[in-house]
Amino acid sequence: MSSAAPAPTRRRVDACPGALQTHPAADGALARVRIPGGLLSATQLRVLAGAARDLGDGHLELTSRGNLQLRGLPAGAEPRLGDRLAAVGLLPSATHERVRNVLASVLSGRAGGGHLDVRPWVTALDAGLCADPALAGLPGRFLLTLDDGRGDVAGLGGDVGLLARSATEVALTLGGIDSGRRAAPADAVPLALAAARAFLAERDAQGATAWRLAELDDGPARVATRLRGQSRDFGPAVEVPGAPVVGPVGAVTQVDGRTALLGVVRLGRLGADQADLLARLADEVQLTPWRSVAVPDLAEDAVDDAAVDLHRTGMVFDEASPWLRVTTCAGRPGCAKSLADVRGDATAAVTTGALPAGGARQHWAGCGRRCGRPQGGVVDVVATPAGYDIQRSGVEED
Repeated sequence: MSSAAPAPTRRRVDACPGALQTHPAADGALARVRIPGGLLSATQLRVLAGAARDLGDGHLELTSRGNLQLRGLPAGAEPRLGDRLAAVGLLPSATHERVRNVLASVLSGRAGGGHLDVRPWVTALDAGLCADPALAGLPGRFLLTLDDGRGDVAGLGGDVGLLARSATEVALTLGGIDSGRRAAPADAVPLALAAARAFLAERDAQGATAWRLAELDDGPARVATRLRGQSRDFGPAVEVPGAPVVGPVGAVTQVDGRTALLGVVRLGRLGADQADLLARLADEVQLTPWRSVAVPDLAEDAVDDAAVDLHRTGMVFDEASPWLRVTTCAGRPGCAKSLADVRGDATAAVTTGALPAGGARQHWAGCGRRCGRPQGGVVDVVATPAGYDIQRSGVEED
């Protein structure tokens, strides 16, 4: 298997925020709550909405890894937030809370097209991560992906991934590359956990401080070698499917005849009232890497009312909407480094039909760091002291 060139050596400690280890921002502390597989029960969603109201700025921010962030937390709020999360199962391990970065195929087991249901993998992988003290040493940016064969999350740059190739065979991906290692579905999660341990072992062997597998010297290949004897080798690797630029939007008919609604949250900011509404509509929802929410298991006579209620709160169900193509960083006033209120400026551009890059997928950023930038082809709209620079494929325009 081939490997991308390693990234520059990390010279600072991984300070990726969690629910207990927050990040100081201009508008208060920022907490990131890991949601393995993006799966949230109605009870958990209500608790998060309450925490956003009582402790934060009233919003939950969706991330590109299907996690949630709370902003504007006062000093010393971490214990109160942690207690709320732990009470509903959102903080199963204080030592492992930042390493539970797990993406799963959207509506797996509900929508058609997949080879198997990966939701049991989510539960088993999360439990396995938390049960191993050594895995608490994984970086906060280390990502695991669980793909049921549709290819929706396998191409999202996971460090370790499982990709179902059939109902009986699962491929292990490393750094987004098929490793050639195979397992039966029942053995897939232990193989993924072994790969995570192998990453730590290889990082130690190289004396590295890497946050991601691809940052190690020949990382994917060397980790695959460490796994010999723990998996089957099926010879030539296959190409991992590329992830879609945006996820599905609108109504999806489930295999059981019920309906799921998938709505995009504008700029990824979910209000507490919106979260409460979602919790009333379904027993479980799924956050997606495209900053949308899947509301599954709706009866036929409930779909229209649910869609109308959610649309009234600002959720988007039109796949042609420009909101599907625009992402932003936090911008002012939340980020002291930002040179502009990028959320306000991007919102004004969408609502007035004045997006600078037209129909292109674009990310608005308050400075050159471009925080929150999604993967793939994106036009960068970057704030400068003199206005915004529009950068298409590396070419800057005013």
